[in-house]
Amino acid sequence: MIAIDNTLVSDDLFTECFCCNLKKCKGCCCIEGDAGAPLEKEEVTLLEKYYPFYKDYMTQEARNIVETKGFSDVFPPDGNLGTPLVNGRDCVYLTQGGDGISYCAVERAFREGKIPFRKPVSCYLFPVRIESFSEYDAVNFFDWDICRDAKVHGRREGIPVFRFLKEPLIEKYGEGWYEQAEAVYKGVFGGK
Repeated sequence: MIAIDNTLVSDDLFTECFCCNLKKCKGCCCIEGDAGAPLEKEEVTLLEKYYPFYKDYMTQEARNIVETKGFSDVFPPDGNLGTPLVNGRDCVYLTQGGDGISYCAVERAFREGKIPFRKPVSCYLFPVRIESFSEYDAVNFFDWDICRDAKVHGRREGIPVFRFLKEPLIEKYGEGWYEQAEAVYKGVFGGK
């Protein structure tokens, strides 16, 4: 683990490579799993606030869920907030593209300039997962077998995880944090 500001960063962010390959995985991280993507309390408020601008991209079944049960769910065993699921599987905020790839309805509205909120930070930072403690955040690489093609593609392109996630890491922790991560990569891990 490497300490950068108020974070402890897993070595995997510097030693593992990653680059999403949507043509291969079809966005299955929005479908697979047994719990929704982690949500921060403020994000639940934003999801509700901007719902009128992205709801038309969601399925009717997904709209029914958020309109009757809410914009988040609580998942055991830790009781953390996460995105609700359709039939225990698909994220309610999932939308299908004409290319057979799953996308985020919220991000689609963001990209079209309808809302200023891109999507939950846990989705934007995937495959990194952050666990917050009182004094620091633990920043870890979530090595999921469904992302096998992304790891292969990342190795082929020579893109370490932290560089693949440059924009969301800067959004979460700031430009100075990212510059320190670059220095760690070059100084500690011999990266270029």
